[in-house]
Amino acid sequence: MLAPAPGEALRVEMLVAEGDRVAQGEPILRLRHFPDCALTAPMPAQVARVDLAPGHRLAAITLFREAGAGRFEHARGAAADDAAALRGFLQGAGVWRAIRSRPFGRVPGPGEAPRAIVVMGFDTRPGAPDPRRALAGREEAFEAGLAALARLTDGPVFLCQDRGAPLAGAADGRVRIVRNAAIHPWGMAGFQVHRLCPAAPGRPVWDIDAEDAAGIGDLLATGLVPETRLVALSGPALRAGRLVRCQPGADLRSLVRAHVVPGPARILSGSALDGREARWLGPRDRQVTVLGGAPPRPARHWFVAALDRAARPLPLIPTAALDQALGRALPAMPFLRALAAGDEETLARLGGLSLLPEDLALADYVTAAEPKLSRQFAALLDRIAAEETG
Repeated sequence: MLAPAPGEALRVEMLVAEGDRVAQGEPILRLRHFPDCALTAPMPAQVARVDLAPGHRLAAITLFREAGAGRFEHARGAAADDAAALRGFLQGAGVWRAIRSRPFGRVPGPGEAPRAIVVMGFDTRPGAPDPRRALAGREEAFEAGLAALARLTDGPVFLCQDRGAPLAGAADGRVRIVRNAAIHPWGMAGFQVHRLCPAAPGRPVWDIDAEDAAGIGDLLATGLVPETRLVALSGPALRAGRLVRCQPGADLRSLVRAHVVPGPARILSGSALDGREARWLGPRDRQVTVLGGAPPRPARHWFVAALDRAARPLPLIPTAALDQALGRALPAMPFLRALAAGDEETLARLGGLSLLPEDLALADYVTAAEPKLSRQFAALLDRIAAEETG
């Protein structure tokens, strides 16, 4: 399945039709506002169904594996030597989408130049796979990927990792290794961006996962888009946690079917904190969480539900847990007041534009706020983005 990430709206132009056979890594659509940027097939397949929402917005593309369709090799040309050619190569091969631009978490625009690039070499979400396992045996590809990323910016490339051995060789002044305690939420890219090089409109900062950076190195060496990613399966409804390699957009039911304990279960793409119930692995997700099925809630009368929605939100009390949930990077109460009031100026002044809604998942958990802080933040971020883009 090829689908947009949560909150991502992609207006696309299809390059294939239902019934076509496509090779793994072959471009199957391109973005209408950014024609050089393609999305590619995650596996050799037949295009079973194309679902587009009004305005040519991507809803989902369903693919059936077709083993004989092979792999698509992208022409590397001058990508190894020229920064402009490198951009075009990554965009055409579909890996440009692995990069996120902050603020707003969008695919970087055609001519966008980041102030810095943050490479996430550790993940502190519960049940997340250790990036060291994903990079094992791919050290040369990772070094090549970091070098390629350094050619895309005049600023530094920050490699954020735990306090273990360096994930990459000696930094050359462009690639800087930043060690962190493995405490959540410091393994979230937003808090690293806020700490190292805060993002703002007109001053973008990019982030990318370390495994995707290694994928760029592999792509430059072979012309082939990596076929799989390392995914952790965890959760109380599994017999045991495990690591698997699967293609992006994999069928989650097939992934966990042999490992689930008897009884109802809910499958989340993502962690227990920020995951969402899904049938398919999300575009950037590297973990799957399986929870026991909760009994259905009795239906409430519509009038009672309306009264609850109209009630004033419960007060939020500043605690050490809330400070920790915000990485001790943002002053908790001014930040929450800015969210509640929709105060764009204060949010920007506090550094909130470096974050994305997923970065507030732990704050949602410790406060149990309604409406969720991440939802309020997403609405405010959308409003700022609309004002900035006109």
